[in-house]
Amino acid sequence: MENEISNSTPNTLPSDRIKLNVGGKLFETTISTLQSGGPDSLLSTLSTRPGHDPIFVDRDPEIFSVLLSLLRSNRLPSTACSFSKQELADEALFYGIDSNLRDAVSPPPLSGIDASIVSTIFPASDGLVSSFTAAADDGSVCIAHGGQISFYDHNLTHLSTVRTHLEDITSIRHVWPDVAAVGSESAAGIHFYNVSSARYIESIHWTDSTDPRIYKARVSSIADSSSQIFASFECPHRENCILSIDKSTLQISSEITRQSGSATKNTVPGKLTWLPETGAIIGSAVTCGAFGYSGYIRMWDPRNGEVVWETSEPGSGRSSRFGDSFADVDVDAGGLTLFKVCSKSGDLAVADLRRLGDDPWVYINEKNPSMRIIGGASNCVLHCYKSQVFVGREGSLEVWSKENNGDGEGLYRRNFVDKEEDSKRGVIRKIEGGGDRLFVSRENVEGIEVWESSHFSDAILV
Repeated sequence: MENEISNSTPNTLPSDRIKLNVGGKLFETTISTLQSGGPDSLLSTLSTRPGHDPIFVDRDPEIFSVLLSLLRSNRLPSTACSFSKQELADEALFYGIDSNLRDAVSPPPLSGIDASIVSTIFPASDGLVSSFTAAADDGSVCIAHGGQISFYDHNLTHLSTVRTHLEDITSIRHVWPDVAAVGSESAAGIHFYNVSSARYIESIHWTDSTDPRIYKARVSSIADSSSQIFASFECPHRENCILSIDKSTLQISSEITRQSGSATKNTVPGKLTWLPETGAIIGSAVTCGAFGYSGYIRMWDPRNGEVVWETSEPGSGRSSRFGDSFADVDVDAGGLTLFKVCSKSGDLAVADLRRLGDDPWVYINEKNPSMRIIGGASNCVLHCYKSQVFVGREGSLEVWSKENNGDGEGLYRRNFVDKEEDSKRGVIRKIEGGGDRLFVSRENVEGIEVWESSHFSDAILV
């Protein structure tokens, strides 16, 4: 009946239909489809225009066809492959449906068990990556290579490259959506750059006019909260501290701790993590010498600089594990759990940050004989992300996932993430999660790997 009415009265449409003339091509759809882009979108606004004449929009009709299909089905059609990510993103932004496109192209929730390499990001120059940082919310990433920072958005599309005043960058942290804080082992201070506009913002140095030993302090690690930036500094004579920097003013708000660095238990923290639930800062340092690994883990209250809890290894009170010091440490901030990997046995241990004591570690046993760890944990990297613990051992990548055993207790199970050929790419140097992606860099290997819960692979070269 509707077809008969439409054929007999071509200028009259049912009340739920609308016509658009996009770049000279006529489209007919429903008002509800256009409004599915959200009340603030251009298409939603056009859907309320009075009259039945086609609304003319001077844009690319082929890309609009793809976006219209996206609004109808919440997924991209196969014809989307004819266009670049940037072309689709630009048109989606014009129509105000960029969030719809982002949801459609975002990877599925990251599960280490079925993750695979889907791409490799190669910076345009100085391809050896010295450090990188990923945004937890959308998976965008800033890559430091040489003295440059390359910024890739949530689509892993290259947006900009910033040439800094540093010869190399060894620490980097995304502290705002468009701003990265960087540090170098070869230059003093922490430096801030707008990676979207390729603009230098500010530098901050640790100084003390009353102590001549405090000079040329270099940054070893960076963390941040919603209002503060935390950075560990080390001077040439090994004096070190953690500074708290106000995000709104980029001024030093406090010196959380100061250490002489004369002993292993006072070396500069190589890792910092802020705990949102408690407001505490956890720092750790690991050194390796002729007698093996040693280090410490320490928790501070940044409000007064007091040490809340600490442990060092090798240490007393661990007769069964004495000498098996940790090779790396990381924190699951959301789960309030602390993980370490042992240097000699290679075992993984977990501690509940709500119940810390002299020896809070629970060692996780692998019950599958074929999966048991043989040998120690030299060249081992640990990273906690989305309630999973990723471990890089030499060139191989594994994940420990928590499962419920039926009585309310959590049980961690170990699985290999990579294939045998993946582990031959090189020694893993850094692992970091962002959005629903995992990023991995390797020693003397150009670019960083992008891992997702997917079965496809390609390469991105810009």
